[in-house]
Amino acid sequence: MDLIATLDAACTIEELRVWVGDLGRYPEWLTIVPRSESEQGSDPSAWAVELRAKVGPIARSKRLRMVRTVDEPGHIRFERAETDGRSHSPWVLDAVLEPCDAGVRLTMGLHYGGSLGAGLFERLLSDEIDASKETLRSLVE
Repeated sequence: MDLIATLDAACTIEELRVWVGDLGRYPEWLTIVPRSESEQGSDPSAWAVELRAKVGPIARSKRLRMVRTVDEPGHIRFERAETDGRSHSPWVLDAVLEPCDAGVRLTMGLHYGGSLGAGLFERLLSDEIDASKETLRSLVE
């Protein structure tokens, strides 16, 4: 599964980067991330992230260890990096921030290499991304 979403916001790259560069802030604007905690002691570039989705009476939850692998002013990337020695499906969240007429354009790509309810999960995630855009925009503008 590969999803790409864009958001134009009337702010600076630095103001938007505060919200997308720290997974600990995602629960404030992305409801499918109810919890994300930094591993300050062991690895400050790593977070324990919980993803949760609900459709009617069915709820699914997934815990991931994500690590920031790219940390540049206009480009941030997080990748799944578990420490249990087992093989896991890849998760990659890639954020590119660039100037645009409105202020800054955020292009976020999400890649998931597993099969977590494929079509349904993709639709749910797509709907959530659309809803979260307005929340994120309201936080930065």
